[in-house]
Amino acid sequence: MSAVGALAEVRDGRRVWRGTSGVAEVGTTRGVPVDGRVRAGSITKTFVATVVLQLVAKGRLRLDDSVEGWLPGVVPNGQHITVRQLLNHTSGLYDYKDTLPMPPSQEFLDNRWRTWTVSELVERAVAHPPTFDPPGSAYSYSYSNTNYLLLGEIIEKVTGRSYGNEIERRLIRPLGLSGTSLPGTSPWIRGPHPHGYIRTEQGLLDYTELNPSLFGASGEMISTTADLNRFFAALLGGHLLPRRLLDEMKTPGTKDGTYGLGLSWRDTSCGIRVYGNDGDELAYQTYSFATADTRHQVTVAVTPNFTTNPDGPINALIDKAICR
Repeated sequence: MSAVGALAEVRDGRRVWRGTSGVAEVGTTRGVPVDGRVRAGSITKTFVATVVLQLVAKGRLRLDDSVEGWLPGVVPNGQHITVRQLLNHTSGLYDYKDTLPMPPSQEFLDNRWRTWTVSELVERAVAHPPTFDPPGSAYSYSYSNTNYLLLGEIIEKVTGRSYGNEIERRLIRPLGLSGTSLPGTSPWIRGPHPHGYIRTEQGLLDYTELNPSLFGASGEMISTTADLNRFFAALLGGHLLPRRLLDEMKTPGTKDGTYGLGLSWRDTSCGIRVYGNDGDELAYQTYSFATADTRHQVTVAVTPNFTTNPDGPINALIDKAICR
């Protein structure tokens, strides 16, 4: 596999298999810790979406509420963009990530410890025209991290607490996700973890530590394979949301799409559909999927070495775990 290291947890009913491969750190023989913590990237979005839908379930927020109603003046045309469209990436808002320098540029490296504010990142996004207009078309989908920054701000407006605090008290603590955290601006991964790397002109650079405010509500979470499996089992098992909202979560926002309200799906080679999400957070790539009945689950994380794309081998692993 195209990775420095990898770790996985597969669940088949009551049976659990955990395994690792590769090394935890380049230049050593130290194995990847089976309970290692990784940066889970966009899997954060599923946690954020779950909190939003819990607020919808309590009548504190509506999926058809406008962004303008909750965040007046923050985005152009906000009166025509809804919470639902933020969740399923049909808002048309430009992705702030596409405005930022990326590896291997020196400008990217210079920003490693910088604290970014949500307003800074959103301003970078809205300086660009929307990727499509009007928002909400049945055929228009454009993945944008900007959407989830705004959802994080809406959670705070509704509850008076940060999205991180709401995820902590609604999901992390009740589910006992002891290896999961939202670090805010803290650059460290607390507890056992493999090192992550980015590719530079000089080769692999250890990028385990960085200021995760760059990702915020779109992807700052740290977690473990076991915690992610536990979360998706609770979510898909109907323990976190009413059935009607879980069904909404599974429903793609566009015709022939595969991304619903913070949750995506894919069909395996044997025709079994799985639900979950994946995350690419520069130095870590994480994938977590489960069958609708949660009997079969697989979560795998890799620290890429960038020789080839790990998606192929990971997809094969997911197929093998689900289809056996």
